[in-house]
Amino acid sequence: MRASVGDRLLVHGRTVGQQDRGAEIVEVLGPEGTPPYRVRFDDGHETLMSPGPDTVVKHMADE
Repeated sequence: MRASVGDRLLVHGRTVGQQDRGAEIVEVLGPEGTPPYRVRFDDGHETLMSPGPDTVVKHMADE
């Protein structure tokens, strides 16, 4: 997985009834755009994240 600052992550819910969550990448800490990422979720919560297979990158350049 590779991403840049400003790209968005879509984290799919892993159980029935759990909604997807969106987050903006605010800092890339890995080499050449690889995880971990510092992200800000839509509710304002910030955390350090190494996305798993339930996460999709939406590149800013694609929008």
